[in-house]
Amino acid sequence: MAREIRDPDIQILAGISSSLRADYVSDDLQWEGSPFAWIKTKPSRQRGAIGEKLIAGWCAAREFDVTKAPDSECDRLIEGLRVEIKFSTLWKNGRYKFQQLRDQNYKFVICLGVSPFDAHCWVIPKDIAWDHSIPQHGGRRGSDTHWLDVSPNNVEGWLAKYGGTLSQAHTSLRQIILKRQ
Repeated sequence: MAREIRDPDIQILAGISSSLRADYVSDDLQWEGSPFAWIKTKPSRQRGAIGEKLIAGWCAAREFDVTKAPDSECDRLIEGLRVEIKFSTLWKNGRYKFQQLRDQNYKFVICLGVSPFDAHCWVIPKDIAWDHSIPQHGGRRGSDTHWLDVSPNNVEGWLAKYGGTLSQAHTSLRQIILKRQ
């Protein structure tokens, strides 16, 4: 049973809240029924860990040897190569933002983006990713973290050869591993 609000100021605030709700509910509706919707309910730090586990599981399912990182300079070892993993859900503007990219000890970065009913993935050599990323924060300390801003519907030319679909990312990963041998 709904309770009646009698205070005029709370009635005003409740009315504003109701009008704002539509802006937020429409985003939730886009994800309704998605197997990835639950991820959006988690804090960003947990989302990153979830992304790492998704990539580790996907790589293992594709028969790559995946092990935990020996230190904090990378996220995983895939076939013995040091890998940084970045994860993003699709933003309202239709783009992925792969954040907190740092100049650390890894050979390549895997960027996994999920939208309500699709996924996109790129396997990018570290130097290429770093060259195309932009500083994430301003100020003196702004140069230590970068991000990649990617539109899955309009992928820039430099990025297209490193994946897009999961199948293309698999091919890119396989090529990187073969070059090492």
